[in-house]
Amino acid sequence: MSPTPITAGFLPLLDSILLVLAREKGFAADEGLDLHLVRETSWANIRDRSALGHFDIAQMLAPMPLAASLGLTPLGTEMIAPIVCGLGNNAITVSAAVWDGMVTAGAPGDLAAAPAGRALAEVVATSRRKLRFGVVHQTSSHNYELRYWLAASGIRPDRDVEIVVLPPPLLPEALGSGGIDGYCVGEPWNSIGVATQKGRIVTAKTLIWQSSPDKVIGMRASWAADHPDIVAAVIRAVYRAGQWCAEPDNLDEAARIMSGPAYLNTPPDIVARSLTGWLDIGNGQRTNVPGFYIPHSSAANFPWKSHALWYYSQMVRWGELSATPQHAAIAAACFRPDLYRAALAPLGVALPIADGKTDGTHAQSHTMATSSGSVLMGPDLFFDGVTFDPEQLDAYIESQRQQS
Repeated sequence: MSPTPITAGFLPLLDSILLVLAREKGFAADEGLDLHLVRETSWANIRDRSALGHFDIAQMLAPMPLAASLGLTPLGTEMIAPIVCGLGNNAITVSAAVWDGMVTAGAPGDLAAAPAGRALAEVVATSRRKLRFGVVHQTSSHNYELRYWLAASGIRPDRDVEIVVLPPPLLPEALGSGGIDGYCVGEPWNSIGVATQKGRIVTAKTLIWQSSPDKVIGMRASWAADHPDIVAAVIRAVYRAGQWCAEPDNLDEAARIMSGPAYLNTPPDIVARSLTGWLDIGNGQRTNVPGFYIPHSSAANFPWKSHALWYYSQMVRWGELSATPQHAAIAAACFRPDLYRAALAPLGVALPIADGKTDGTHAQSHTMATSSGSVLMGPDLFFDGVTFDPEQLDAYIESQRQQS
């Protein structure tokens, strides 16, 4: 039988790696798929071309299927995410001038989110102009985690600082030109900002919210319903790519593959930074960030409905959406652990029993019950000590609004 052709959109970011490896290492072919990857230039293109059916599947920002299903996009379309592309990978980078001000304000330079946020708050308060930060898309994890960090640090987004949208590859250049003062983006664009524009990485996603999702494999719900076997094959191929990527002996090869001109088109040593967690955060200072990017462990590929609800809570918090039971139900329905379990159960994978979980209560690794014993999960703290319990969603949203 000839392989089934499938077209996938992606952006040149490190966490497209599971799609890339699914193709390059033959995991998609093993599942009977002829996976064709199309490199795009912006998340808006991914969003719109996915809605129009130009792509069967795509690497998507984790909140993107929610935004499409909730009617927050130009082409509202019901979308789902049956598998996650790993945890972490984002960071926040500022200009050399902003960093100098943060140092004067007492920033220790160790990437810890709380002291970095306090130092930035002082810079913002004493600046003669409103600082401008870039994110990759409005309904993106980058936007929400940047806003979360700013607000918890005493900086009011939109009032104290401006937040604008630019495609990931343009952010370092915009920083160097003075068009923006900082940005939140996935790798390799923080490292490129450091290497080419004298930027400084000041904190990382995993230090704002540990073990948190960023990208998913998304698709139109109608297409998924019409092609259940293909969806299952995609899940298995991406899952196996995550397994392979998580093996330390494979990191050099993974970095070489991703550095190629069809993908990131950047030196392998820069790609390897995020895969190993050893970052050059500025001026040659190398810092290890445990859990910076997690491609597979800690149930990293599982689409937790509670994670979808956290993104929904931020959409409500920042005025994009009203808080209603219907909206919450639509958001939760976008992440599909049922499809994930159905695809991977035949492989004997340890699958979480629950569809959701509380985040913000584990400072250390811990175990979670699965269909065949337990799985080791990583820490899941928010840097400000807040807990997110999806069973207390309305109370959480109200507390967030008060802080905004």
